[in-house]
Amino acid sequence: MKSFRSFAFILFTFSIFLFSSCYQPPQEPKAKYVFLFIGDGMGLAQVIAAEGYQSAMMGGEYVPLGFRQFPGVGLTTTYAANRFITGSAAAGTSLATGIKTNIGRISMDTSGMVPLETLAEKAKKKGMKVGIISSVSIDHATPAAFYAHRPDRNMYHEIGFDLARSDVDFFGGGGFKDPVREDVNVLELAKENGFQYINDEASFRALTPAENKVLFVHPDLTSGASMRFAIDQPEGYITLAEITEKAIAYLDNENGFFMMVEGGKIDWLCHANDAGAMVREVIDFSAAVDAAVKFYKLHPEETLIVVTADHETGGLGLGNIRMKYKSDYALLGNQSISGEDFNAVLSEWRKDNHLNEKGFKKILQVTHEYFGFGGDDAPIVIDDNESESLKKAFMAYDLSQEGDYANYSPFTYQSTLVMADRAGLGWTSQTHTPVAVPVYAIGNGFESFSGNLDNTDIPKLIWETIE
Repeated sequence: MKSFRSFAFILFTFSIFLFSSCYQPPQEPKAKYVFLFIGDGMGLAQVIAAEGYQSAMMGGEYVPLGFRQFPGVGLTTTYAANRFITGSAAAGTSLATGIKTNIGRISMDTSGMVPLETLAEKAKKKGMKVGIISSVSIDHATPAAFYAHRPDRNMYHEIGFDLARSDVDFFGGGGFKDPVREDVNVLELAKENGFQYINDEASFRALTPAENKVLFVHPDLTSGASMRFAIDQPEGYITLAEITEKAIAYLDNENGFFMMVEGGKIDWLCHANDAGAMVREVIDFSAAVDAAVKFYKLHPEETLIVVTADHETGGLGLGNIRMKYKSDYALLGNQSISGEDFNAVLSEWRKDNHLNEKGFKKILQVTHEYFGFGGDDAPIVIDDNESESLKKAFMAYDLSQEGDYANYSPFTYQSTLVMADRAGLGWTSQTHTPVAVPVYAIGNGFESFSGNLDNTDIPKLIWETIE
């Protein structure tokens, strides 16, 4: 009897082992449609300021931006391999490859000799389609980091070569900073490599899914081959959100897709300390994320959306000495033009006016029109200190206000500072800062993006949801 019991126990144990060996637990579903949104220069303060402005414009009830309501929320450090305060190329490389590199490198290692495989390239190898969209030039640092490999971000012509030779299925947004050199034209090379080049609104609107690769360069670009700032866009302008929607429709297929969308000009406006235009740019970027959320709602189990930034720019503070505990973001609604376009207005004005006392009184009529501040009849009546600072800047009109992405005249720059100061905002810098930036996620695998992260973690976690 004892032998029988021993035999039965051994048989039972073997059966359990055999069953457990054969049994395969159900596989976790993988992300089939993946979006990575990068707000260049967009720190948490920029996001909250945009919400404050949006809420003020909607009657005062606080309304968070769509992506701020995502269930996955974290913070990421942004430092480069060789500098605590990063640049867009090094940060873009971290977000594209999961590896730290030196300032200026585009998906190359710190030596500038070894190319690093990007998330977009890995997705393409897996059979997914790939889209890369940006409101700045498509050869700029952040978008370039997903398809190009160059030791210096300023090699725009060579980066254009990498684009023309790439297998990316959809490029959209800005143009090229250096497309033609001698007899070499990057656009012609792209066409030879199978890209359908689109540069007009009618063709963009009519675009339908096909096997061709697409290179859409916005027909209405401004400085730096970039799209217009959101605050300056005329009615009917093709927005970042519309380009995102078009790319989704074009890339949708049974093997899925990876898409990187950059709101690149948030950074430019933060370099210029132009708060009134910056909050509109963040809201414009948020609208592009909303386009992806619409798609996510149709495929919630198969879609992942991640929203983050490469770094913060400007050292934006929500509060200042003048306003103390008060803020009035509604005042930013009086600004109807970016500082960049205001420079052009001043240039025209300058042809018929002089830099003297009479000219200063007249220029306040111009600021009344475009910023809402000026004399006693303006929505914002400037005080003696503001008048003195504006007059000093006005008299220095012909000098250039140095900035990485915006050479505002001193008077333009001072005008944007008046707006920020009255709204209750403050700037500490015209460059990048090392402050941690937020990350938001929704969809398949969103839980992984909560907590304290480094920017190199973002592409690694995304790939884990795909592979």
